[in-house]
Amino acid sequence: MDAKDILVDGYGRIREEVHAAVRGLDAERLAARPAPGANPVAWLVWHLTRVQDDHVADAAGREQVWTAQDWHGRFGLDLPAHDTGFGHDAARVAAVRVDSPDLLTGYYDAVHEQTLRFLRALTAAELGRIVDERWDPPVTLGVRLVSVLSDDLQHVGQAAYVRGLLERAG
Repeated sequence: MDAKDILVDGYGRIREEVHAAVRGLDAERLAARPAPGANPVAWLVWHLTRVQDDHVADAAGREQVWTAQDWHGRFGLDLPAHDTGFGHDAARVAAVRVDSPDLLTGYYDAVHEQTLRFLRALTAAELGRIVDERWDPPVTLGVRLVSVLSDDLQHVGQAAYVRGLLERAG
């Protein structure tokens, strides 16, 4: 098994969990916070998708799905097109509202497909390419892809946990 096959499998697990976390939730549940200052399911899934879209598009030298396929317009959020959710305060988190889980899964699926196309075309040598020199040591493509994978799995786990809390609360 090649490293890219492991990455394809890992990113596939994110997709499965994204769908499970939002399936059947209405707009109220998607936006609900289980405690003051906690992140809602919609924001968590939107954010993890934006980060994956941003980082993979940058590494691939492509435009983000968010703008290329007008997901920015479809979501209609009062946020700049480049916003990925990093550093959002409570008001900005609250600004990420969606009417249905289909919007979230549609955007995630589009990002996932672009991610898979990129991953499947990778060679082992490309994983060692430096993609960010702002760090010491500089970040390779392989490290960046694993970082996004880790971050996304954490956030989708948080979304599943929030969903569970909301379901138990009635």
